[in-house]
Amino acid sequence: MKKKLAILLSLAILFTCASSFQILKTSLKITVIDELGNIVEGAAVQLYPTDDDYRNETNPASEIYYTDKKGQVKFKDLAAQVYYVNASKDDKNNIGAGVQTDKLLDGKMNKVNIVIE
Repeated sequence: MKKKLAILLSLAILFTCASSFQILKTSLKITVIDELGNIVEGAAVQLYPTDDDYRNETNPASEIYYTDKKGQVKFKDLAAQVYYVNASKDDKNNIGAGVQTDKLLDGKMNKVNIVIE
């Protein structure tokens, strides 16, 4: 009986400790749309950590990813900070049309729409 109680108490302590660890990683889902609000499949999207890096296209925070059929791309395991987004397809891009995210919420799937014109 004492063994069962000790095991149950140990499990309760283990679950309490485990719940304090961050399970979800900070992620960002970007949906690329055009000026008419249509989703854009196959747009190239890349993140930069600073405005200067974005403007000079240096020191990217991610590889280039391409949007799927839903116009979406996901970035995982990010730091909870502001990012600058470069999105383009053919002759359209998001320059001058919103390039900065809000500070990402830690441990959450953050979502942003980017318009390319």
